[in-house]
Amino acid sequence: MASLVLSSLCFTSQKPCSFTSSLRFSFGVLAGSRSAAPLTVGFRPVKRRNGRIRVSVYSRASPLVFRDLDADDFRHPLDKQNTLILKAIPGLNELGRALLAGTVTEQIMLLENIGTSVLVSKDQLPELHKMMIEAAGILNIESPDLYVRQSPVPNAYTLAISGKKPFVVIHTSLVELLTLNELQAVLAHELGHLKCDHGVWLTFANLLTLGAYTVPGLGAFLAQTLEEQLFRWLRAAELTCDRAALLVAQDPKVVISILMKLAGGYPSMAGQLNMDAFLQQACSYDKASSSPVGNAQMRQLSHPLPVLRAREIDEWSRSNEYRSLLKRATQMNVVEKV
Repeated sequence: MASLVLSSLCFTSQKPCSFTSSLRFSFGVLAGSRSAAPLTVGFRPVKRRNGRIRVSVYSRASPLVFRDLDADDFRHPLDKQNTLILKAIPGLNELGRALLAGTVTEQIMLLENIGTSVLVSKDQLPELHKMMIEAAGILNIESPDLYVRQSPVPNAYTLAISGKKPFVVIHTSLVELLTLNELQAVLAHELGHLKCDHGVWLTFANLLTLGAYTVPGLGAFLAQTLEEQLFRWLRAAELTCDRAALLVAQDPKVVISILMKLAGGYPSMAGQLNMDAFLQQACSYDKASSSPVGNAQMRQLSHPLPVLRAREIDEWSRSNEYRSLLKRATQMNVVEKV
């Protein structure tokens, strides 16, 4: 039975130094990440009114639904290009499936993620449940299970096991950092990996980020033959999933705001963040990175840099391709949203 871990949304990361790294199976830890204050599982800061605690609930205007949406309708061109390159490598797909056949890895993944998280349902954190169901409906995909896990590191990731229902995990600090619309866009990003069947290639990338390149034989093969190509593909796949987030949010400002907050935002100052200034950073980065050092840095990253992702989604939101998708969509009705 094959297991595969799909990428997290949140951060760029480089390879860890050993295979004994924390088995959280995500790409989302930056060295020196700040620790958050004590966290609670919730949606917005609670307010006290007349002696009672009230929590804001999720609500949005009826979104557009993409009933006949195919993954290639929004797949990033670099994703398509690099997937073809990987498929052309003889035996790679078979090797990946063989690596994923072990039951030990499978059990570690299940125990680590399911055993330490809260399963979301219509009776458990129902607003989050509603957001996931709605996002899956918009993207025309079956809704996976959703878990909330206590962690000071804002992150989200997906686990898929062959023959079993996949599930998404989000960290409590991410819930605290984002608005409800932003949080649903994060869920949509993770759904994008499932929609696009980012399977075996993402698994190889995960093995690399977990330090599998240190394993004798296998490590040498991956490091020497696949490492740079896999990370190039992974960065492209993340751009595809940012597009999935936009298809659900249906507002580029929502997706850009997520990327800005993950780069350097925090709840108490969120209202002072400026998206135009953040997009301008992409131009500054282009100038500063036009050197061998900048190019070398990019080759080692699992995710595109946040400012570049923001610029990509801003440009796609104004493209004819995106507008054509919106024209094909239909309004979600009340019955579908329940």
